This record gives sequence, C-alpha cells and structure tokens, in this order.
Amino acid sequence: MNLYSNTIMNTAKFMNRRRFLGQAAAAAGTAALCTQQANANPSSDSNAENSSWPVRFQPDATRPRWYPRDMPKAGEVVHEYKIEIDLIRHEILPMVETYAYAYNKMVPGPVFRVKEGDWIKVDFHNNTHDFHTIHWHGIEVPCEMDGVPLGTQYPVGYQQTFQYLFRAQPAGTHYYHCHNMTPLHVQAGMYGAFIVESDNDPVKAMFPYEREYTLALSEIDTNYVREQLNAMQQMGEVMDYMNGSPKLMEKMNGKMMGWFASREDFVQAVKNGYIPPYAQSMSGYVRPIQPNFFMINGKSYPMTDHLHIRSGENIRVRLIGAGMMPHFMHLHGHDFWHVCQDGAVLASPIRHNTIPVYPGCTTDIVIQGTNPGCWHFHDHSDISNMNNGVSPGGMMTMLMYDDAEQAGFHFKEIIAVNT
Repeated sequence: MNLYSNTIMNTAKFMNRRRFLGQAAAAAGTAALCTQQANANPSSDSNAENSSWPVRFQPDATRPRWYPRDMPKAGEVVHEYKIEIDLIRHEILPMVETYAYAYNKMVPGPVFRVKEGDWIKVDFHNNTHDFHTIHWHGIEVPCEMDGVPLGTQYPVGYQQTFQYLFRAQPAGTHYYHCHNMTPLHVQAGMYGAFIVESDNDPVKAMFPYEREYTLALSEIDTNYVREQLNAMQQMGEVMDYMNGSPKLMEKMNGKMMGWFASREDFVQAVKNGYIPPYAQSMSGYVRPIQPNFFMINGKSYPMTDHLHIRSGENIRVRLIGAGMMPHFMHLHGHDFWHVCQDGAVLASPIRHNTIPVYPGCTTDIVIQGTNPGCWHFHDHSDISNMNNGVSPGGMMTMLMYDDAEQAGFHFKEIIAVNT
C-alpha cells in the first residue's frame, strides 16, 4: 500500500487485509456494561442524558467548526498522503475479473482514518491515459479542493500530480471518489472510505464497542466497463495531448471531448451543426448501464468478508452507498440501531432490521450481540443477490458469532453459488 503519513496511520484490519485498514476504537466499558447497554433502549431519556446523546435540534450544526478557506499556520501538523491511480486487474469472484482504475492498486481504495480538525495533504498522481480527480464526499473543503473537473480544477492527466489540502471536518463516515466520468470511473473502482473520528462520540458513549466494520456497497456492469475502458485506451493519445491547461483550452470546442468554454459557445456550436452525444436519434445508440455484479468492498458473495460479533458485544457498521443504485440492507435474526446518517449523529437512534442505503449516502448502524448464530446480512432487493443473473450471490455477507458453538448453535455455513 502506497499511502504514507508523517503520523502513524491506523493499521488494524477491518474487512480485508488488502483493502480496508483502520484501528478499531478502544473499549469504553466492561463486558457487564456492554451487556447492560445491549439490552437498554437508547431512546429513553435517562440513557440519552447519561451518554450525552444530542437530542435537541441545533440550527447552526451545519456550520463548519473551522473556516474551510483557512490555511495551516506555523507549527500545525499537516498529515501527508500519496494516492496513485493505476490500471489493474481486479478479481470480483473466481473466474470473474475486470480491469479497474485503482487507488493505490486497491479496490476499494485505502481508508483514510483521521481526527476531526486534522490538516490533510494528498498528492494525487495519475499513471493512466485518462483524466481523474478526487471528490471528498461529505467533507467541507475549500472549493478548489472539491475535485470537480472543469468546475473547480482541471482534471489530472497522465503523469500529472495534483495536491489536495484541507481540514478534516465534520466528524463521521464519509468517502471519496473520482468525479470525472463518474458512471464509468466509480464502477471501475475509484472510491474509498474517509472516516473522521471525534473525541466526543455519543455513539461510543451509548454503545461501547471494540470492533467496527466499513462496507462500501457498489455494483458494476462488467460489459460496459470493458467496452468503455477499451475505448479510453484507444483515445489515450488524444487524452495525453490535451494534458494541461494551455492545450486543453486550445481544443475546448466540443469536437474532441464535448467540452466548451461557456454555455454560449455550446449553444452556438449546436446551431452550427454540432450534434450532442445525448441526441441518440442523430448520434447513434448509447447502451444503458445494466449492472450484473453487486459488491461489498469490491467482492461479491461468496467472496465477501464476514462480520464478527460475540454475545453481549456491540459492533458498529459503517455503510457507504458508493455506487449508483439504492440498496436495502437487511439483517436476519436481529434488529439494529440506526445512529448516524451522512456522518451526522441522529437526534435519536432508530430501530430497524432493514435500512436503505442510497447512492452517495453513508449510514451507520450498531448491531448488538443478542442472538447467537450465523446470520445473513444482505440487500433485500433480489436483483442485488445474484452473480451475473445467478442466485445466490452479490451483495450478501454473514454476521458470525464467535461464541455460537458455546451457545449451542453447531450448523456450519455451506457455500452455495446456485440454487
């Protein structure tokens, strides 16, 4: 992994030793207290008061703690990271590989786990013959650091480096992804988790936990990605020629990339005979995206990693809607608490057994170890439980009790790839 920092980055493994790194939060109570909290109703006034849960509406809560356009002052620590983009082969399942644009050769990209208020500097380097950016989804960055190509910056071309500098805020579960050719690039693997930790976390106060998991939910149309990446490779010389603002501006007439210097230039080009690519009746048929594999952290069942829990334990699960479809995550045998949405702590936890995770949204839940066994955790949209149209598969994993046998449950999971 080529992610570096001048401070030690957390290295405990959450879901996959090749992909998601981070250090599970320290224990915040004894096993007895954990069991007591597991059986408590966190919506009660007494528990909310004891845990300092934010139950009151705060109109100014969306105001950043630090002015986003500030710059680091003398003596302030700036945490430095390096992210590179490479074209790799990524295995979703045995015998199913796809080419991917990978952050630091990983799908998903490496997890950032930082403290709220930390200064973050990221050197983003592109090794592919395509244009890329990083959008820091949910992070309150200065506009120049937002990663929107031709909106806040020029896209980063072949062998170019762009430096992102911002303060990590607000606290919560966020993520990052490419904002150039997003329907292709996110399917091709350009996304990763960005966790901003708070020193005053009511979730941990209410539900003391030692283990947490981060699940990035996404889908891919492998045929679309293959076709588009082949086309992008054939256009490599054109992309490289446009690499850099002077050459880019010279060719910004719509004939090469569909880019125009202004809305007026675009309208005038249409009047002069330019055919926009979305006018299919005149420009030709564009095949719609039809996902055929559905993934958790870049893998489809049965290659997804398990969640682990013990009786009386709380675990925190951070769900990231990294793809283009909503997913409805259902846990068998349990209810759970919805505690955060888009990084923000809810006014009060909400009890569910199925929760929607929408594109671009993050949803934090707490699962309590109340029913020993081995339980399915999956998208309840049936199309997402298939591999290339074959069930079972897709966006499915298991909640595994480490002490299931001690509790009397002895059945072993059987791997099925066809029913």
